[in-house]
Amino acid sequence: MQWESWAAFWHMGGSGAFVWGSYGALALLALAECVALARRRRRAIRRIAARHRARRAPGEPL
Repeated sequence: MQWESWAAFWHMGGSGAFVWGSYGALALLALAECVALARRRRRAIRRIAARHRARRAPGEPL
């Protein structure tokens, strides 16, 4: 598709708000998912490390 101008491209015949809003929502949700995954990963690693520390015998090297 060819647009007459950049303004026409952004407006998209009256549907621009829906199209760009959808892209924005997708980007926001993808970012939120990445943040949530990183937090869960860090929490799991901390939990595993705590279990490891709790199970090792006193005086045993790490």
